[in-house]
Amino acid sequence: MQGRVDASDVIQDACLEAATRVDDYVQKKPMTFFLWLRFLVGEQLITQHRRHLGAAKRDARREISLFNRLPEASTAMLAARLVGSLTAPSEAAVRTENRLEVEEALNSMSDLDREIIALRHFEQLSRAETAELLDIQESACSKRYVRAMQRLSEKFSPNSEPHS
Repeated sequence: MQGRVDASDVIQDACLEAATRVDDYVQKKPMTFFLWLRFLVGEQLITQHRRHLGAAKRDARREISLFNRLPEASTAMLAARLVGSLTAPSEAAVRTENRLEVEEALNSMSDLDREIIALRHFEQLSRAETAELLDIQESACSKRYVRAMQRLSEKFSPNSEPHS
């Protein structure tokens, strides 16, 4: 959908939706304001997905990209974020290798571990916001996050099995 929908349009549509629904939010306050805005953006993405991928005539999957570039998997984006960006050109191969190792490690983790790491690192949500989204207590969220990060770091300890 990247070639058909601009991110700024999705955000703009979500802001317009927020403006029309803000009174309802203020009355009910179902979640923090940030999470509510995040929810509205998610709704806009679903709407755009249905519009562009749901109708056979306009199905974006039928289009051929000139660059033949597929969107990266979410674990790939999370791995890239966790590895960071090394700046020296000589470190590009090392960066790619590190990213692939982190991606492999993330793929071997449970869905909950990946989700909590993604919410905290990729989406940069606070502990309270992450707990609210996962519908768990903040203390449980904190413990799960620490355990998930420990499991991830164990995959890179010298005693772990070698990576392929």
